[in-house]
Amino acid sequence: MISKQMAKAINDQVNKEIFSSYLYLAMSANAISLGFKGAGTWFKVQFQEELEHALKFYNYLLSQGEVVEFGAIDKPTVGYKALLDMYVDTLKHEKLVTKSLNALMDLAVSEKDYATQALLQWYITEQIEEEANDADIIAMIKMAGTSTGTLFMVDKQLGKRGAKAG
Repeated sequence: MISKQMAKAINDQVNKEIFSSYLYLAMSANAISLGFKGAGTWFKVQFQEELEHALKFYNYLLSQGEVVEFGAIDKPTVGYKALLDMYVDTLKHEKLVTKSLNALMDLAVSEKDYATQALLQWYITEQIEEEANDADIIAMIKMAGTSTGTLFMVDKQLGKRGAKAG
């Protein structure tokens, strides 16, 4: 059984994860509209992963006998003109998610909620990977510069991303 404070914080995180999925689906459409179909695929896979993250928290709340409460989802701001800007904002967003997860872990530690700590450790490890991947993509795009041929190759590589198991 988790505390009511923890249940509320996890419900808030469910909403944040759903917003993340919504944001990445919007970025997918934006990337495709710019001609970056590979990046569109990458962002669509990211959309699916974020929904899985929300469902993992959703299932955890239910397993703890808690009510899942959904909040309003903000409209994502998109309208990017450059692929680099999309990934810079992606990394920025993922850092906000990391901060939110760390705050949840702080609460779990303060409450000596070991079950929630175990769940959160998976997310924290996932965030290390997310941020590193985003930073790698930013570096690739920066190396490509304004070379359309090189950006084409970067986009092609991004399109090879498939959904992760788990």
